[in-house]
Amino acid sequence: MKTFGKGFVLGAVAAFSTVAGCVYAFRKTVVEPIEEREAILDEHRRRAMHKRRSAHLG
Repeated sequence: MKTFGKGFVLGAVAAFSTVAGCVYAFRKTVVEPIEEREAILDEHRRRAMHKRRSAHLG
């Protein structure tokens, strides 16, 4: 029975670490590039709004 308990715990830890690794890899390859692109687009929008407002001040 001791070996079953050790095997069960080891299997649970291995399964958890596999899932955590998959989530981390998905975040790095899919989510972060999307967030970076959105940040770049927001910066471009802010610059465009600033240009639009300052063009009509004179």
